[in-house]
Amino acid sequence: MSSGTGKQSLAAEFLVEPFAEGAPGDHVKAAVDAFDSRGLTVEFGPFASVAAGDPDVIAEAVADMIRSSMAAGATSIRIHIGADAKTLAVGPLHDALASMIRAAERDIGTKSEEWTRAEKQQVVRMLDEQGAFLLRGAVDDMARIMGVSRITIYNYLNAIDRSG
Repeated sequence: MSSGTGKQSLAAEFLVEPFAEGAPGDHVKAAVDAFDSRGLTVEFGPFASVAAGDPDVIAEAVADMIRSSMAAGATSIRIHIGADAKTLAVGPLHDALASMIRAAERDIGTKSEEWTRAEKQQVVRMLDEQGAFLLRGAVDDMARIMGVSRITIYNYLNAIDRSG
């Protein structure tokens, strides 16, 4: 997509892990600062953040984000580049649950097939807090991944104190 000046614009979507909603660490702040320092506005979304602008500026910001975020403690960075933010809007949702599960495996310290009952309950709580179960089919997918029934996942969800 072109701006009014005839120059192309790009959008960069990024997710810096470890991810903790409402409590971004220094690694996330470093990522945002890389874009802010170049005059790019970062829009925060439920699964990733997006900044758009001149391709050269985006490229410089992405390079700086990688360096500064990793130096500040990031364990991984997922980056998706598109012609504009609209082209990025749907793409990453198809693997959002998989990304959340990989993050949970890192947080727990073991692969999903090795999780104990208590760890499964902890993961369901973590994923619920991140909105994972708002994704269509997430309960079925999590039941399959954890080797439990859908009813078990619903029981774990019902056991979560949603009052705050």
